[in-house]
Amino acid sequence: MIKVFITDDHYMVVEGIRSLLMNEHDIELIGSASTVASCKAFLAHQLPDVLLLDISLPDGNGIDLCKELKQKYPGLYILGLSTFNQASYISEMMDNGASGYVLKNATQKELTEAIRLAHIGKTYMAFEVAKTLHTAKLETNDKIILSRREKEVLNLIKNGFTNTEIAATLHLSVNTVDTYRKSLLTKLDAKNTADLVRLAFMYKLISLE
Repeated sequence: MIKVFITDDHYMVVEGIRSLLMNEHDIELIGSASTVASCKAFLAHQLPDVLLLDISLPDGNGIDLCKELKQKYPGLYILGLSTFNQASYISEMMDNGASGYVLKNATQKELTEAIRLAHIGKTYMAFEVAKTLHTAKLETNDKIILSRREKEVLNLIKNGFTNTEIAATLHLSVNTVDTYRKSLLTKLDAKNTADLVRLAFMYKLISLE
């Protein structure tokens, strides 16, 4: 049985989800909270398998709470729950450890699929949400302009070259290569080299060839 908990400050939303889940043989709704504080209080005593977490709450926001809860309870699967189909909200929620993002106009099939996928450690993304993210990525790609040298450095980074190896290959100083690497991290808003390569593939700045 998949134990589900809801944190949302709208009674109608909670009751609507309750009615959608009540006849599911493998899903049990074990409770709900309407604030960040009451959610934390419940989780301190009992952990669900999946938490449906609203983005906007009276005493905080679900994005920050998601990050905090994932750090404290790594085994807890969290699904963002919101009316906001905006790339910034979706991306932040996913970056903070959410297993998916469910819109409040989701159908019963979408909601139960999201819960079941989250429960087995997979990510759920509704078509509408995925489309929003895809569009945002295309727009971001249009805004990222790399110089010829940056593209050369990026491709060598993709192939696992170190700064020293890149410097030797391109006949540059190691300091110059380091400057290019830092510039690429900034332009793609990447946290580290692995993230840089992932984002570069996502934005189609590099290929597998």
